[in-house]
Amino acid sequence: MKALVTGGAGFIGSNLVDALVQRGDEVTVVDDVSTGKRANLDRAIQSGAQLLELDIRDPEAVQAVVERARPEVIFHLAAQIDVRKSVADPANDSRINVEGTVNVLRAAQAQGVRRFVNTSTGGAIYGEGQIIPAPEDHPVAPEAPYGLSKFCAEQYCELFTRLHGLSTVSLRYGNVYGPRQDPLGEAGVVAIFCGKLLDGGRPTIFGDGEQTRDYVYVGDVVDANLRAAESQATGPVNIGRGAEISVLEIVEALRPHANGSFEPEHAPERPGEVRRIALDCSRARQELGWEAATGLEDGLERTLASLR
Repeated sequence: MKALVTGGAGFIGSNLVDALVQRGDEVTVVDDVSTGKRANLDRAIQSGAQLLELDIRDPEAVQAVVERARPEVIFHLAAQIDVRKSVADPANDSRINVEGTVNVLRAAQAQGVRRFVNTSTGGAIYGEGQIIPAPEDHPVAPEAPYGLSKFCAEQYCELFTRLHGLSTVSLRYGNVYGPRQDPLGEAGVVAIFCGKLLDGGRPTIFGDGEQTRDYVYVGDVVDANLRAAESQATGPVNIGRGAEISVLEIVEALRPHANGSFEPEHAPERPGEVRRIALDCSRARQELGWEAATGLEDGLERTLASLR
């Protein structure tokens, strides 16, 4: 299969690229390498994957690369993912996450791409969980421009399905963690805490630590993408474990791996932060034949091993 992966030098994207290359697919990666890392693709490039550096906000460049690669499937992961940056500069967030997605959709439509798998978000779209675990028809109530821009991108995917017959699906991830997530970054409490543990530091908890998320291992997310590419599912599909796990529980799960104390430091609660969320993944089981296979302890061990 010929596949094009936008954002393929990033945390999730590079893991997906590795899986595609490993099964023998012809892979083109599009990334501006602003947050992604070329090093994430070293092994894939040695095995034949191609990295093209471009900005998805450039419609002509996007059209040209899709015309050149002629992929059967586009996995669209390129995005602005920092919630705080979206609050500080919502227009830029929209240009990347909405306008950029439209550019990739238009190129996919023009080249007759068979399937478009869009990356979206569960918690950031649903906001505060009114139903837990939250199904796909949970009320949409983003707490930040990031969640709103990802929801808009989903709507454009569905519009292109209705208007042009382009086969699209949007995977709404829970909190993805695993190898290659940046422990020095702003997103990803698991990676940040793992980095602190290995450095002998203390994790910082904002608020009381009772806030919950649905943590899902990156390998399971890659599997969901591969299954979505071959399915007929359209619209949003939740991808998570369906379980609420608190920040304090993450600390407790990591504590046995620490050399010495791993006591958290508490900082003031951040305004606008969702208190509770988990995702109902029934649709993924029914329509993708997918279910998260990696438990939290196994996932944390693999993540720590990748950072050592």
